[in-house]
Amino acid sequence: MKQVMAAAIAIAWIAQGSLVAQKWAAPRTPDGHPDLQGIWDYRSATPLERPARFAGKDKLTEEEVAEYERLALEREDGRPPDDARTEPSVHPAWWLDYGKTVVKTRQTSLIVDPADGKIPPLTPEGQQRAAERRAEARTHGPADSPENRNLFERCRTRGIPDGMLPGPYNNNLQIYQAPGYVVLLTEMIHDARIVPMDGRPHGTMRRWMGDSRGHWEGETLVVDTINFTDRTNFRGSGANLHLVERFTRLDADTLEYRFTVEDPTTWTRPWTVAYPMVKTAGPIYEYACHEANYGLADILSGARAEERKATEEAAKKK
Repeated sequence: MKQVMAAAIAIAWIAQGSLVAQKWAAPRTPDGHPDLQGIWDYRSATPLERPARFAGKDKLTEEEVAEYERLALEREDGRPPDDARTEPSVHPAWWLDYGKTVVKTRQTSLIVDPADGKIPPLTPEGQQRAAERRAEARTHGPADSPENRNLFERCRTRGIPDGMLPGPYNNNLQIYQAPGYVVLLTEMIHDARIVPMDGRPHGTMRRWMGDSRGHWEGETLVVDTINFTDRTNFRGSGANLHLVERFTRLDADTLEYRFTVEDPTTWTRPWTVAYPMVKTAGPIYEYACHEANYGLADILSGARAEERKATEEAAKKK
């Protein structure tokens, strides 16, 4: 009897060990690839760049997580703790949907490379481009016409990878998979990228969201994008921006998103962002930006009002 019980215990331990050692396997699509489909939430209070309070530290302790999330909940304007802006948002605080929790990896920044969690410095060419953009804005005026405003304000696109970073609202990505294609739909401005997966070469046309091609590296979906226009302007970038994104399903409810950007005409070195997205229920509703884009009209009409006031005051002095 004792031998039987000992054998049963041994079998139980072996079974338990095999379950622990067993790696989670992603479900597959009919064509055999990892199934990444669904809606993934990427709200987060974790900042893109490492704030000064966490300098030299890449992970938070549990106590630091609790304190940072307390600060996120208590900030009256709805923004994350290390958002440096102080001017009021165009939206009321109760309407904003910034993340109130840090990413579950407890990173101190979404940037994981360089090790300091900071965007690398601009190259001399990048600095010159930034100066030229500022000079152009002063020459033509920031609100002479709708074309003077950025693509986000004009409801054209938030761009990539900006549209894949946590923001004030609409922090959801929906992924569809079909034979030969993957569709990446971001809720913000309903940007949809249809990514060919059939090995075709990149095209030659420049686009606001670039030209994307995808392939699989084991369990990871890799999307390579080039041929941006200089209007995209991701953190100072130009038309030479090269973006490589990686999507890996870690478990039933977690999708790791990782991207690397490089542009030798903009930054002194490539840099990488990585963070987990969380599975969420849908649906995603249409973001009807143009139908309610009073902000753009108000910016332009406000600029015209200031011009009239300046003209009237100048006339009085004559």
